[in-house]
Amino acid sequence: MPAPIFRHLPWITIAAVAVIGVVFLRDEVTFAALAENRDWLNGLRDENYPAFALGFVAAYALAVAFSLPGGLMITLAGGYLFGLFPGVLFNVTGATIGATALFLAVRAGLGDGLAKRLEAYGGRVARIKAGLDENQWSMLFLIRLVPAVPFFVANLIPALLNVPLSRFVVSTFLGILPGAFVFTSLGSGLGEVFASGAEPDLGVIFTAPVLVPLVGLCILALIPAIVRARRRGARI
Repeated sequence: MPAPIFRHLPWITIAAVAVIGVVFLRDEVTFAALAENRDWLNGLRDENYPAFALGFVAAYALAVAFSLPGGLMITLAGGYLFGLFPGVLFNVTGATIGATALFLAVRAGLGDGLAKRLEAYGGRVARIKAGLDENQWSMLFLIRLVPAVPFFVANLIPALLNVPLSRFVVSTFLGILPGAFVFTSLGSGLGEVFASGAEPDLGVIFTAPVLVPLVGLCILALIPAIVRARRRGARI
């Protein structure tokens, strides 16, 4: 098999598994499935907590790496099974590991070549890429903090722009922490929801108590980019 095929094989495999996952798992990873299997999951956790916690983190990482559906439900399950802490730590660790695997696979197959092509285009395209490179920290945190940016997209963009691995890992772990805290906290209260026969209110992230702090964090993430832009404008 030619070397270029080997280079593209990881992201092609991920894309294929993602499509299969959407087709076969879309209706399986649901709140109803968690409610139905909660006693079994609780039993596994109580039987061997360390192994179960490790398996949970690994399962979360695989789901993210292959862009499988149900990421939100896994986050809720992490809160339900492990509580707010260490549940939020397990959720963020699994998501970061999976995102990093996807990042490396895409960058190996597409990232370096695309980054070089963007630089070679020159003109406006080159200036846009230069601006993104100059403000990488701000942009990386911003795409993690804004709820409207899909997690899968937030993993692809840095890979295609050749962002350094260490910068990607740090910004991912810290950037997803606020949202993970909200949904893990929601998951930690699922015991009462199960008892009442209701479903959790997933729209909580769009309420003022959650959105206002997130908007504040977004503004903080943009401050370095704004300062650089003003300085550059002052020099012109």
